[in-house]
Amino acid sequence: MNIHEKISLQSYNTFGVSVNAKYFTKIKSNEELIDAILFAKKNNCEMLFLGGGSNILFTKDFDGLAVVMETKGIVEEKFDDNTIIVTAQAGENWHNFVLYCIDKNFGGLENLSLIPGNVGTSPIQNIGAYGVEIKDVLQSCKVLNIETLTIEKIELPQCQFGYRDSIFKSSEKGKFVILEVSFLLSTQHHTIHSTYGAIKTELEKMKVSNPRIKDISNAVIAIRESKLPNPKIIGNAGSFFKNPTIDFPSYENLKKDFPTISGYPNDSGVKLAAGWLIEQAGWKGKEIGNVATHHLQSLVIINKTGKATGEEIYNFSEKIIQSVQEKFGISLEREVNIL
Repeated sequence: MNIHEKISLQSYNTFGVSVNAKYFTKIKSNEELIDAILFAKKNNCEMLFLGGGSNILFTKDFDGLAVVMETKGIVEEKFDDNTIIVTAQAGENWHNFVLYCIDKNFGGLENLSLIPGNVGTSPIQNIGAYGVEIKDVLQSCKVLNIETLTIEKIELPQCQFGYRDSIFKSSEKGKFVILEVSFLLSTQHHTIHSTYGAIKTELEKMKVSNPRIKDISNAVIAIRESKLPNPKIIGNAGSFFKNPTIDFPSYENLKKDFPTISGYPNDSGVKLAAGWLIEQAGWKGKEIGNVATHHLQSLVIINKTGKATGEEIYNFSEKIIQSVQEKFGISLEREVNIL
């Protein structure tokens, strides 16, 4: 394990914000990870684990040890005639892992195609898209307890998954490092999720009437590429805000003033589209200095010029939150982690 000092993190966050880490290292094994933790403890510094850097906004330099997990490996284990357990190391690229599973005809992850990041960060905020979330396919996580330096196994119920939430993001934040993630995937009789969002329309454009998991993946990729900017071309972190959930009476009251508002009932009430709220508040494609909302998807904040600081992006998001609050009486919550 090599520890480097004062390293730029610009290429390790998809916003492309120029910040430095006091210490920096790349991890390729559990032994190197333990060495990194011991270094951080000895030097009394905070640790930051970076996956693809797609869900983070740096507003300042990081005065600690930034760790990039580069552990690789995928293992398959038959579970029954229609199910297989596929385990991937934390450093595997998420989209490449999804494509690996599709090529093997393992079903369950296809709706999560083209989501940026690595496998190890996927359970933290229970990533989801087009009607599927990690909680629907995850079996367990193998983690390293930072305090005891022991390896533990955390089963699905223990993860306490919620909407873009888990114990890794809330009650147990900072306690574990995810080493690998195991998924229960189908091998023959796949459940096809084709009715959520624009997938059905995209399949019609593709002239596919009986979709396979590969078709679903292709449709999702086409949709995402058509409306979401590529972070390799223009800095962004995907969806910047969570879709808010309100109670039914509040939703009915909003419909009186805003008849075109759409809501999706869930266990907690009615989930609204944050992008619609932001657009109605006048922010779609709006620019302030180096920052803007994307002209096709107002839920995405972009580093328009490539020169934006994290503080500029944060202040821009704060103005959006204030505008939506004033217009609808709804408080948006950031999906992106702020540092």
